[in-house]
Amino acid sequence: MLKLSLDALQIIDAIDRRGSFARAAKELFRVPSTISYTVGKLEEDLGVQIFERSGPRVELTAAGRELLREGRYLLKAAGDLECRVRRVASGWETEFIIGMDSLFSPFGLRDDVADFYACTDQTRLRIVQESMSGTWEALLDGRVDLLVGAAGEGPSGGGYTTLPLGQIPFIFTVAPGHPLAAVKRPLAKDDLQTWRAVSVADSARRLPARTVGLLFGQDVLTVPDMETKLAFLAAGLGVGFLPEAWARQAIASGLLVEKEVEEPRAPESFHLAWRSGEEGQAMTWWMARMQENPPLARLLAMPAPAS
Repeated sequence: MLKLSLDALQIIDAIDRRGSFARAAKELFRVPSTISYTVGKLEEDLGVQIFERSGPRVELTAAGRELLREGRYLLKAAGDLECRVRRVASGWETEFIIGMDSLFSPFGLRDDVADFYACTDQTRLRIVQESMSGTWEALLDGRVDLLVGAAGEGPSGGGYTTLPLGQIPFIFTVAPGHPLAAVKRPLAKDDLQTWRAVSVADSARRLPARTVGLLFGQDVLTVPDMETKLAFLAAGLGVGFLPEAWARQAIASGLLVEKEVEEPRAPESFHLAWRSGEEGQAMTWWMARMQENPPLARLLAMPAPAS
């Protein structure tokens, strides 16, 4: 008979994340004595010490780290199995997670979300954002179910299906008071090299990170998303390319000026993407909706920051 249970793994995971038995008990809605008993019983059954106790703080031993490292795979597999069982019974996923690039506004899906909820009340909906290769990684790792607006071509290796949503052109912009704003000719590499660029960080953890529109050796201010990039550009703290829809709003309001460059950035392709073999009702609904009503334009309809 197995001495290790999923309940015990959940408790160990919570203790490790929260740093103490008491905080784990609060998260799991258990009394601390139950947490202590479960850990003590498991240590006795396995014949190993899982935690080093030092006052209220606890740390995993080497054996405990190995147990939790592999145990988290089991917890994820069990959670996935529960979802699949419920999906088989009802046809609808328990939870459906949409991922999109950080240059888009999730609120652009508001009408789609409202219509989705009108179809079902059985599926919890979650929308998360990543940047560049990070969107693809989230799909491959199973952290999202559907990518709406994933930038560029997907990574090699397969396991997913894509459909093109369209392309977004980019415009090079600087603040009106930036020295480059006064240059009357197209900007060459030498003009740009000495000035700081503002760039959105690729959120990928495993896949190779992408960098777009940067010169070798150029100073770079890296920010978490496109909205922050726009704000720093408008503040004159760097230069860079913006999606045309964003740039036009900022230019019209006087926050930025457009500059012609000798080497413009090519339009970026964006895709709808999902893992092969996914056939739940929520997936079917969202794939059909995104193909019938491509979302790029409404996802980009964001206001420029206030001056």
